[in-house]
Amino acid sequence: MSAPSRPPLKSVTTAPDHPRAAEQAAAPAAVGEPKGAARKGVRTALRSDPKVGDGRYPIAWLHISAPRGATPTATSRCLCGWDRSAVGQRRVLALIADHTAHRDTCPLRTNQEGRAAA
Repeated sequence: MSAPSRPPLKSVTTAPDHPRAAEQAAAPAAVGEPKGAARKGVRTALRSDPKVGDGRYPIAWLHISAPRGATPTATSRCLCGWDRSAVGQRRVLALIADHTAHRDTCPLRTNQEGRAAA
């Protein structure tokens, strides 16, 4: 008994008998919006009275994670370089107190002119 012949798995391509010039690349796609798109689009305008902040911005963050049944964790960070973390209920409570105390001693929150005058 002989095994049945199998068809070839790969097709064999014939090589050209002479070199040919490379094909020119397609023209690059146009970048940007089509002409006239701004005229057809929705008009936008700035508000006449945009909201202005009151000058306050956050400089310190206290992040507490206390999932039910798991160990609580907390991190306290400030733009002045203060960076503390705690794991466990007792240490997290202590970090909360330290974060609150840091608000009074942070060089970014205290008025430097008042200190020099005093």
